[in-house]
Amino acid sequence: MNVLEWIYQSGFPVGPYRLSTMELIGVLFGLASAVGGMKRRVWAWPIGILGNVILFFVYINATFGADHRTPLFGQSARQIFFIATSAYGWWRWQQVRARRREHTGSASEDDGAAIIPRWATAGERTGLVLTWVAGVIVVQQVFAMIGAGWPAPRWYYWFDAWIFMGSLVATYAMARGWNEFWLAWIGVDLVGVPLLWHSGYIPTAVLYAFYSVFVIYGFVVWLRATQNEATRRSADRTPIRSGPAGP
Repeated sequence: MNVLEWIYQSGFPVGPYRLSTMELIGVLFGLASAVGGMKRRVWAWPIGILGNVILFFVYINATFGADHRTPLFGQSARQIFFIATSAYGWWRWQQVRARRREHTGSASEDDGAAIIPRWATAGERTGLVLTWVAGVIVVQQVFAMIGAGWPAPRWYYWFDAWIFMGSLVATYAMARGWNEFWLAWIGVDLVGVPLLWHSGYIPTAVLYAFYSVFVIYGFVVWLRATQNEATRRSADRTPIRSGPAGP
């Protein structure tokens, strides 16, 4: 057995459950990508793509009878779209960082960060919400038509569609540098963690529950960066007086 086969088939017990080595590696890559995203580093995107590739095979594994757990087609499919959306985010952050270098001589005025986060405008935020809601309505129907490979209840497709669309919306918002992307991830995890638990991915559900706590911390970090940038711009616009006004 070569190394790749060993990684794919190996695992270790976590209480009464088994956590596959590949599953753990994929989640850790995702966590590393989240750390990079919190720090606004370009390397967060390729690391995240690697995690997406790994998790795709983890979630689709049961489809081919290699895993006793419930196959999560929505989870698998979203990894593919993650890769495409992350490629866009990777490209965009590189472009923004390059422009900042041209103007400031460095990647950013904020310790090498590629972007400066901001809140989405009202129009942008409305677009995100409408895309998420409309996408869920369409995608759940598509998932239901395809089937889950097992007699899944109707709510399952709504949950899977919510996770699928929310993940895409969150990744796109991250690529744009909007603070709302952290809130979107919280919304995804509120549904994703219970679904993973229900489907037998117990250790992964626990890992994602921990990840949810990190997401809240990342949101606070981006908020501080947004406020610091607003303070800096306000100071730049404030006229500097050389002395007291004359009579």
